[in-house]
Amino acid sequence: MVSVLTSSAFSKALLFLALCSVGLLPELALAKHAGITRHYKFNIKMQNVTRLCQTKSIVTVNGQFPGPRIIAREGDRLLIKVVNHVQYNVTLHWHGIRQLRSGWADGPAYITQCPIQTGQSYVYNFTITGQRGTLFWHAHISWLRATVYGPIVILPKRPASYPFPQPFKEVPVIFGEWWKADTETIINQAMATGGAPNISDAFTLNGLPGPSYNCSAKETFKLKVKPSKTYLLRLINAALSDELFFRIANHTLTVVEADAVYVKPFKTDIVLVTPGQTTNVLLRAKSQTPNTKFSMSARPYATGPASFDNTTTIGVLEYEKSASASRSNNKNIPLLKAKLPQFNDSTYAMKFNQKIRSLASRKFPAKVPKKVDRHFFFTVGLGILPCSKNQTCQGPNNTRPAAAVNNVSFVQPNTALLQAHFFNQSKGVYTPKFPTNPPFKFNYTGTPPKNIMLDSGTKVVSLRFNTSVELVLQDTSILGAESHPLHLHGFNFFVLAQGVGNFDPKKDTAKFNLVDPAERNTVGVPSGGWVAIRFLADNPGVWFMHCHLEVHTSWGLKMAWVVNDGKGRKQNLMPPPADLPKC
Repeated sequence: MVSVLTSSAFSKALLFLALCSVGLLPELALAKHAGITRHYKFNIKMQNVTRLCQTKSIVTVNGQFPGPRIIAREGDRLLIKVVNHVQYNVTLHWHGIRQLRSGWADGPAYITQCPIQTGQSYVYNFTITGQRGTLFWHAHISWLRATVYGPIVILPKRPASYPFPQPFKEVPVIFGEWWKADTETIINQAMATGGAPNISDAFTLNGLPGPSYNCSAKETFKLKVKPSKTYLLRLINAALSDELFFRIANHTLTVVEADAVYVKPFKTDIVLVTPGQTTNVLLRAKSQTPNTKFSMSARPYATGPASFDNTTTIGVLEYEKSASASRSNNKNIPLLKAKLPQFNDSTYAMKFNQKIRSLASRKFPAKVPKKVDRHFFFTVGLGILPCSKNQTCQGPNNTRPAAAVNNVSFVQPNTALLQAHFFNQSKGVYTPKFPTNPPFKFNYTGTPPKNIMLDSGTKVVSLRFNTSVELVLQDTSILGAESHPLHLHGFNFFVLAQGVGNFDPKKDTAKFNLVDPAERNTVGVPSGGWVAIRFLADNPGVWFMHCHLEVHTSWGLKMAWVVNDGKGRKQNLMPPPADLPKC
C-alpha cells in the first residue's frame, strides 16, 4: 500500500523533522507534561513613593510597590535574575516553595546564601513540584521585606481545575505595613539602644492605606464586582509585625485554601491571617446591585505586652452599575463599615484556626507521618541578654530584650550555613547541638522563673534524610505571653492540635488529628498555649525556622534544621550554582 500525504500532513511531517533536527521535540514533549521554564528579571532599585502625604525613597523590585506578581503552573521551572542596584545587601525568599534539592534558591541571608551585594546579581533557579495555590516572595535580610514583597500565583497543571467552583475573577489582596520613617534606620536604632522598634504608621491593602488614615482617602484599593459573580481573593499577610483579622462588610467568605494547600471549604465572616500565611477565599457577590459600598477591613490581632499599631486599613468593595446610575449618585453612596473582633480575641483566633482541615481526598491526600522517629519540645518566647560591649541598653542592669527557641537566641553567622554544611566546613560556623528540650522545666505559661537570661549561639538540629519529626511548640509568659507565627522553610507540616496552657503529653496527644489536619508552612503558636506539628524531613539542605514577627526574628527567635543527604539517586542536595554570592 502506498500512503499519500495531504498538504497539511506533509507540512506536519516537515515540522516534525525540523524539530528533531534542532532537538526541540523532546523539550516540547517535556513542556506538555512537566511544565515550562519561566524567566523573570528583578531589578532591586530605590523608588520615591508617597503615602500619608509624605514621600520617601524605598527599596523595590522594578520600581513597583508592592512588587511584581509571579505566575506559574505546578511543574514549571523558574529562573529569576535578581540584580542589586541599591546600597543594601539583598536576598529574596520564595515563601512556601518547597525547594526540593534546590536549597541554594531558598533565600534567607546567611542561612542558604550570602547576600547579593551592591552591583552584583544572582539567578534563583527552582522548580515548583507538587504545589499549587497562593504563596508570596519577600526580601529575607534585615527589615527590607517592609517594601520588598509580591504575590506568587501557582496555577494547577493543565487540564486540572480547582476542587471548588471556578471563579469569575481572581484578585490578589496583599496586606503590608507602612512607616513614615526609614525601616532600616528604625531596626538599626532599636538594636543599638536595646529598645523596641517604633511601630508602623499604617497598614496597607495592596500597598494602599485607605480612608481611615489622615491624608489617605485617595490611596484606597477598590474592588469592583458584578452581581452574582464569584471572586477568588488570594489573601497574603506580608506585614512585618502583626497578625490581621480581615472582613468584608455584609459579605460571607468561603475559605478554600491555606498556605497553597486546598482545605475543606468552610464559610466565615472573618479571616485571621498571620504574617507569612496565605488564605484563598471565595467571595460570592450579591444577586442585586446594592446602593452601598462595603469596606474591606483589616486590623491587628495582638496578644503581647508591647505597643502595636492599633489602626485599620480599609479597601472598598463596589458593585458595577449602569453608566447612567454611575453618573447620577456614585459619590453619595454610603460606605458600610465592617465590624472586627477585639484586638486580643484569642478565643476567636483559636476557633478559626481549628476550622482549617486538609481535603484528605484521594486526589489530595493528607500524608501525615503515622510513626515518629524523633520528638522535639521547643519553647518559644522572650527573655533578656546582656548589652554588647561599649553599648548602653534600656533594660534593667544594662540588658536588652531578646527572643529564643529553647532558651537559645540565634546568632547570625558571617557565612552561609548551607555552604558550611555542603563543604563540611561547619567548624566555627555552627554546632549541631541545638537542645531537643528546654534546658530546664518551669511553668511555661505561669509565673516566669527568676532568671530570664537567655543563652546565645549558632546551633542547629541535624536530621537523617526521611526522618519523621514531631515538634511541640510551647509559648512562654516570660516578658508576657504572645502568639508567635512560626515559619518553617523547605517543608509543609501538619498541624495536629493546639491548646491553651502548658502542653501535657499524657492528655494532649489524645487530641492529635492524624486524619485531616491542616497542612501549612506557617502556624501561629497560641498566646499562652502550644501547637503540635509533624513533618517528614525528605528535603536535604539547611532549613530556617523562625518567628515571622520581624522584631522577634531580629531578636533571635530562630533556628535551623540540617537535613543530611539520603542514599538514593534523588536524595542529595544539588551542588551550588556558579553565581552563588560570596560573603
